[in-house]
Amino acid sequence: MPFARYARWLHTRWPAGGVERLPIVGEDGATDVPGLRIAGDLTGVPLLKLAIDSAVRAVRAFSRELDRDPQRDRAQLDLVIVGGGVAGIAAAIEARACGLRAEVIEASRAFDTVHELPARKPIFTYPTELRPEGAMQVAAGVRETLIDELEAQRIAHAIEPRAGRVTHVERDGAVLAVHLEEGAPVHARRVLIAIGRTGDPRRLGVPGEDLEHVHHRLYDPADHRGERVLVVGGGDSACETALALAREGAKVTMVHRGADLARAKHENAEAVRAERAIDLRLGTRVRAIEPTRVHLEDGTSPEIDRVFAMLGREAPLELLRRSRVRIAREWSPRAIVSMIAFLALCTFVYTWKSGGALTRTFQDRGWFPFGIGDALAPAAGSALHTITISLEEPGFWYSTAYSAAVLGFGIARIRRRRTPYVTKQTITLTLVQLIPLFVLPYFVLPLLGRAGVFDAGAMAALADGLFPRVEYGHGREYWRAFGLVLAWPLFIWNVFTERPMWLWLGISLVQTFVIIPLIVRRWGKGAYCGWICSCGALAETLGDAHREKMPHGPFWNRLNMLGQVVLGAVFVLLFLRVVSWIQPRSWPGYLFGRWFRAGLSNLSMLWIPLDYYHVVDILFAGILGVGLYFWMSGRTWCRFACPLAALMHVYQRAFGLFRIFADKKKCISCNRCTSACHQGIDVMAFAQRGAPMEDPQCVRCSACVQTCPTGVLTFGRYDGAKNIVLDGTLASPVHMREDGKRGLAVVR
Repeated sequence: MPFARYARWLHTRWPAGGVERLPIVGEDGATDVPGLRIAGDLTGVPLLKLAIDSAVRAVRAFSRELDRDPQRDRAQLDLVIVGGGVAGIAAAIEARACGLRAEVIEASRAFDTVHELPARKPIFTYPTELRPEGAMQVAAGVRETLIDELEAQRIAHAIEPRAGRVTHVERDGAVLAVHLEEGAPVHARRVLIAIGRTGDPRRLGVPGEDLEHVHHRLYDPADHRGERVLVVGGGDSACETALALAREGAKVTMVHRGADLARAKHENAEAVRAERAIDLRLGTRVRAIEPTRVHLEDGTSPEIDRVFAMLGREAPLELLRRSRVRIAREWSPRAIVSMIAFLALCTFVYTWKSGGALTRTFQDRGWFPFGIGDALAPAAGSALHTITISLEEPGFWYSTAYSAAVLGFGIARIRRRRTPYVTKQTITLTLVQLIPLFVLPYFVLPLLGRAGVFDAGAMAALADGLFPRVEYGHGREYWRAFGLVLAWPLFIWNVFTERPMWLWLGISLVQTFVIIPLIVRRWGKGAYCGWICSCGALAETLGDAHREKMPHGPFWNRLNMLGQVVLGAVFVLLFLRVVSWIQPRSWPGYLFGRWFRAGLSNLSMLWIPLDYYHVVDILFAGILGVGLYFWMSGRTWCRFACPLAALMHVYQRAFGLFRIFADKKKCISCNRCTSACHQGIDVMAFAQRGAPMEDPQCVRCSACVQTCPTGVLTFGRYDGAKNIVLDGTLASPVHMREDGKRGLAVVR
């Protein structure tokens, strides 16, 4: 089908990997449970050095809190550390250095995850230049020497974990109670959970999976020399298992359901393809396992001696759920009720703002804000009277709240992100929202009109073309000034007018089909969505702390095409609008004429199939776009339904030079970049291959660059000769720490 081919060209050809559910953590591992922090792999970064660093920072944060606590009981245990892995032991060493009374509780043995790695497995202590905070350091390059190195440090600091399996943590008065499967709870003023991500293995869900020759972990590849082995999976664990077995002399068949090894590091994927002892079968699945063979979806049934189902492991989240720690992308009854209530509030606000029946009820009864003018009773024609006219408009109060949110949450974003890119971007978004989209239409233009600037001459002609005279409010439609920033078809009301407004038609034509394409070509769609647009201003400020709630996956990737449907509807409406201008007695002329005569706010006109105002402007952009901020991120409208964004997607795919470039050698497949993307882009899939990120959804928010723990990603563009020009404004904290690493470098 033509639309399917178009969708594949525009969006669906790109990877659409999912995101693992992990706890929601803030600075230094803080959770929404007071006194409980998380460190190590559960924060989302599977690196030894960063696990140590996160644990030490969490303990230091606890120490600062306790030092400020006047009620601190010195006889009370200060800290319980759940988990005796690398992060847990590093935390215990730091706690002792900070003078805290701490106890480590471990269910099995210290450094159990490292002990469970395959024999002689290479260890990459990346980033090589990073020295973690605290006393514990790692440098070993092989599993066995790493264990020796870690144990030596544990023994030197006399850290002895207590045996026990923690079930949950709960508040007990002024302290936290750490409950165990056996024995009395352990009470402490603070708790650090550092249990890692090694939970239960993911299952195949096929007959025979529980047979004794099916394994989910490889211990020593040499034990399987000469065996016929099936490895199932397409990630790094599966690739490394297949390679280790093949190099020890096993005959390996590797099966993966995907068309490529997109989730594995580029080096691992290439090594698997190059290894002659591995029979790689992509695009197929296991149907059943028998004692001596497996049945595959491709119709073959290879004989096997052993199966390794290396599908990864589910993070051990039950402990966190029982402890009331929020998990990203999980829905609870309370969350659902809260979302419905907030959507109801947004429905009220946008119905009131839209000037419909609810607004008229407020007007008739003199309720807020319509009674303000009478209450202030300024002299007619005075500057104060002019201002109070704005104060009586619902749109003014909505814009006031909107601008205040952008300003307040923008300051919070700058403090949270702390990169030059975020600082410049947030300041720009805030100024655009405050000046041309708030101060100009509600204060500057009305006051200029009151002063007579638009009464005669060229200024009168200009004002008549831009802000027609009306019999209400300020006497002119100054709200049309929004169109100076919000281009068609995001802001359609300067184009879909009862009669052509030629000046606005010219401005809109130049904005949408000249200026924006030039911007997109050089800097990508995000130059408008992420630096200018008012929708983006609220999404990047108020929505910044909720960006990881955007759903990912193939279904949501296909749903991106809804924006193309809305864009198509806008072009149809434009065509019909032009027809109605040329032929007022045609059926489009009749419908539009009746629409304008009834007033856009008249809900009785919903029977008209062209009711873009209520369906798109009010429902999609307003009620759902803002109402889902705290549950599906602030970019729901921008990603799925904005027609201007949909048009810019076409521009970006057709001739845009903007890309996110990746140093694939640094990628550790932590998926932080994908998780942080509130446009649903599978950034990691590009980074693992070292391929420039081409998905046109990108809004240049810099979250993927900023959250990458190893500095893999950089904004840039292809110049005319396909050379790479990197962005000069630093967006990565890793790059900020690296001396001499600046943008505007050309890589051939």
